[in-house]
Amino acid sequence: MYYWLMAKHLKTGLKGEQHAVEYLEQIQYKILYKNWRSRHLEVDIIASKGEILHFVEVKTKTSNKYGFPEDAVTKNKFKHLVAAADEYLYENPTWERIQFDVLAITLTPSISFLLIEDIYL
Repeated sequence: MYYWLMAKHLKTGLKGEQHAVEYLEQIQYKILYKNWRSRHLEVDIIASKGEILHFVEVKTKTSNKYGFPEDAVTKNKFKHLVAAADEYLYENPTWERIQFDVLAITLTPSISFLLIEDIYL
């Protein structure tokens, strides 16, 4: 894909996912998949830490002027994340413990991360 042809929000999302991987690795997560897909379902990041499999939804904004990135995780988005996790676990049934996390990233004025662990909406 030609990066320069992408819409601004797609560029922001891509940049956020790159920062998310770096951040999660710094706090000892092992990244298993980025943008894992099955049919119409997608998980931004699937990672492990200890004995727990994490399904991570990454939300990125350039600023908090119009709200916080974590506010973009709606019940409908969470429902799709759970469905994707179900599909992943059907294909990879070895995990006993899972959790859903949201990683909210704000890019300016300086990059900030908010990891909200073990969510359920």
